Amino acid sequence: MHQLPRRTILLAALLSALAGYVDAIGFMNLKGYFVSFMSGNSTRLGISFGSTEVNQVVQATGLIGAFLAGVISGSLLAHRARRHRTSVILAYVATLLFAGGLGFLAERRYFGGICQVLAMGALNMVFVRKGDVAIGLTYVTGALVKTGKHIARALMGGPKWAFVPYLTLWAGLVGGATIGASLSRLGAPLLLAFGGIYTLALIPVANRNVTLQPNEN
Repeated sequence: MHQLPRRTILLAALLSALAGYVDAIGFMNLKGYFVSFMSGNSTRLGISFGSTEVNQVVQATGLIGAFLAGVISGSLLAHRARRHRTSVILAYVATLLFAGGLGFLAERRYFGGICQVLAMGALNMVFVRKGDVAIGLTYVTGALVKTGKHIARALMGGPKWAFVPYLTLWAGLVGGATIGASLSRLGAPLLLAFGGIYTLALIPVANRNVTLQPNEN
């Protein structure tokens, strides 16, 4: 990732901010479940199995399954769209966010959450190289690991600033979550509408800047 153009790294950070923003909305409205962080939901699933809380097992399983469905559907759309894949994926994400907002407006919280999860799964299909996800936008544990790895390399005489893109991706997610939480008084329907509009606004930017080089790692 550190070998990518700055504009591509910035776009990744802006999309990671969207993921953090949406995840914060979901977390606050789904009683502690995540809509982009499936490691957290997987841990909750295991805890629910251990404590035999059937209702919690069903909820966590549904959210994890929806995330997987979002990845699958996003990947299929990208394959069919080919040259217009970025526009199609982001339009799909925006549509799901609008649908999620309508779900919360109709007091169908779980439906609203499922739409958010589908959107976040699909969002990860924006940066794909040779069939594999090159930049994960909704999870940043890997970004933190690479931040630490490149800081260690810098301390041993390697490139001094190679860690910055990964740290930027993490900061984008944290910043987005902060904005989502600070605006929580506006309510999920309006917040998700803002998220959908933001996503649509990024389409022309993404069309110009989704650039992956062969040596991306």
